[in-house]
This record gives sequence, structure tokens and C-alpha cells, in this order.
Amino acid sequence: MRHVIALDVGGTGMKAALVGADGELLHQDRRATGRERGPDAVVADILGFAADLRADGVRRYGEPASAAGVAVPGIVDESEGVAVYAANLGWRDVPLRALLTERLGVPVALGHDVRTGGLAEGRIGAGRGADRFLFVPLGTGIAGAIGIDGRVEAGAHGFAGEIGHVVVRQQGAVCPCGQRGCLERYASAAAVGEAWAAACGDPGADAADCAKAVESGDVQARRVWQDAVDALADGLVTALTLLDPRTLIIGGGLAEAGETLFTPLREAVRRRVTFQKLPSLVPAALGDTAGCLGAGLLAWDLLADTTDPSSPSEVTT
Repeated sequence: MRHVIALDVGGTGMKAALVGADGELLHQDRRATGRERGPDAVVADILGFAADLRADGVRRYGEPASAAGVAVPGIVDESEGVAVYAANLGWRDVPLRALLTERLGVPVALGHDVRTGGLAEGRIGAGRGADRFLFVPLGTGIAGAIGIDGRVEAGAHGFAGEIGHVVVRQQGAVCPCGQRGCLERYASAAAVGEAWAAACGDPGADAADCAKAVESGDVQARRVWQDAVDALADGLVTALTLLDPRTLIIGGGLAEAGETLFTPLREAVRRRVTFQKLPSLVPAALGDTAGCLGAGLLAWDLLADTTDPSSPSEVTT
């Protein structure tokens, strides 16, 4: 069976899969990233994990993978195949594509983790069929993936989609990026958790606890939640004014609150638009498999041409 290798490298764990031409996750595995052992060890573990997946493919299907796709965090030069910088992994200028190509002997695609997850959500997930979409995961921080005709825009320097650093509160909270008032300081899962912990007096409280308190009618929780929703709506309206997406996909940990988030968020966005066309605002569909599926799509993109029946535009789940 023809298949590709897909790797989604995170700060603490790696998710991997063998992906068929129809988008099926044929085999899945997980391992620790091992960042506590340093960046060289992380790279070695990625290479070893990929090699093990290649061997799994040979054992299961009688042939090695045809290509590989890898999603990594931080700053990524996708055209050169270099993992430029990742604070949580401690690496700089790692020629990951070249290293994997040498180890595996097949073409390798390297992508940014959020853009890769967005590729999967836009092409085969919640944004399927939309010619323009914006994927925004709300996690420890906030990032974005701008989808255009089945592809995700990286930008001239690899920074496209960084909506988390749109300023939504002038002279607001200091952000690690150096600005004040960035969206992710108000509407990320980490920011909501921090605000709720301060409001309720429990330093261990997180965003999920805040959502539960909102659902139970807690007045303080509702204030914290609405502050986050308002900031998020401000950032999203800025983005949709610039990008005019047909579908706006919200994912990440905060989106797990479901309609506790989406009902007030849709209303807050609706109140802010004037001439803009409201996009469909929907939850992400692929969960934590988005990164692997997206990495698989990157790999198939290396192999497919526009007339190939297994072209990624035809991939289904």
C-alpha cells in the first residue's frame, strides 16, 4: 500500500502516523520529544522515530513510504527546509529536511505546526470546500493559518498568520514578543486560565475550570470569559477585515468549551462587523490529529500533480 510518513513535533511530545493516499491514518504512534536532553537529542529522536516509521511501513505494507512530512514549532523556513528557531526545543538553524531526506531516502516536506494543522483543517476538516479560510487555535498562545485555494500562506519571511500578536488593547499587558496588548495575552487558553486563577483565588485553576464555572452561572467567571471573548472578537474582526475568509475555524484548548465559547463569540463578532461579510465561524474538526494529517498532506503534495487521482485536493477522511 502506497503511504507517506507524517510527524508532528511538539514541545513535549511527538505524534506520528503512516498516512494513505485517501488521508487514512494507517498506523499511529507517539513518543516524548525529550527536550530536557537538549536540542541535539531532540533532532536525533526525530530522525530515529522517522526511521522506525519507515521500517513499520516496510513490515506492514511490503514497501517503504514514498515521502515524509514533518510539522515543527517555532520559526520555520519551509522553502529551505530549515527549522530556524524554537524556544521550547532550544534549536537554531536545524537543516531538518536535509537530515531526514538523508536518513529516509525519500522527499521530505517541512512545515510550521500551526500552518500544517490549518492545512488539514482547511482541506479535509472543518473548512473543507472553502476557497478561503482562517484557522486560529487558542492554546498556550494564539497563532493562525491563512488558507487560499487549498494551500496555506507562509508569507515572505514565514510569519504569516501570527494573529496572536495583533494589538487589541493599547498599552495593555506586556507580551513576551515585546509589544503591549497582544491578543494572546487576553484570549489564549493560558491567559484565560491566568485571569480565572487570579479571580477565584486558586492558583491551580485553568481555562477549562473557568468554562465550567461559566456554565454553572458564576458571575466572576462570566466576566473573565467575556473579557476574553471580547478581545478575541476584536482580533478576529481585524483579521477578517484584512483577509475576507469564507470560513473561520477556531481550535485549540479553549475551543473545547464548545458553545460556551462559540455562542458569545459569534455574537461578539457579529456586533463588530459593519461592511464586512460574516464568515462561517466553526469549531475545528480534527482535534489533535490535525498536525499529523497536515504533515501527511505536505508529503502527498510532494508526490502529486494536478491530474493525479490521489492529489491532496481529493483526499478524504
